[in-house]
Amino acid sequence: MLRQPISVLVVIYNQNKQFLILQRKDDPDFWQSVTGGVDRGEQPLTTAYRELKEETGIDAHTLGLNIKSHDVINHYEIRPQWRYRYESNALINCEHVFSVCVPNDIQVTLCDEEHTDYVWLDQQQAADKVWSASNQKEILAI
Repeated sequence: MLRQPISVLVVIYNQNKQFLILQRKDDPDFWQSVTGGVDRGEQPLTTAYRELKEETGIDAHTLGLNIKSHDVINHYEIRPQWRYRYESNALINCEHVFSVCVPNDIQVTLCDEEHTDYVWLDQQQAADKVWSASNQKEILAI
């Protein structure tokens, strides 16, 4: 099923203000926070909780962690090599921004279908390492 051009960005940081970023399997130079498409009929906040668990193994509901909405929607051009995943003629994606603060000792279990590695970095290092400008902007906004 083709995706609608609506997604979430979930910036994850810990109590020491270190940020978790993930390396994409399909592009090893592409590091990012958790992202994911909003399914039809799904609210972006629900997507944020689902994607956080799917991509990192962090179950915010079970752990009592609140994912915070930033009430921001970024608009950006969908990378040409990823357009095949979207409804026809979709060129611009609408990205709803969220964040979550996790315990310093949180266990991370990557979804190996999507990511090959992860790293915790301080704020500026994380902002410098992520690929997208919107991800960088949102890390620095925390």
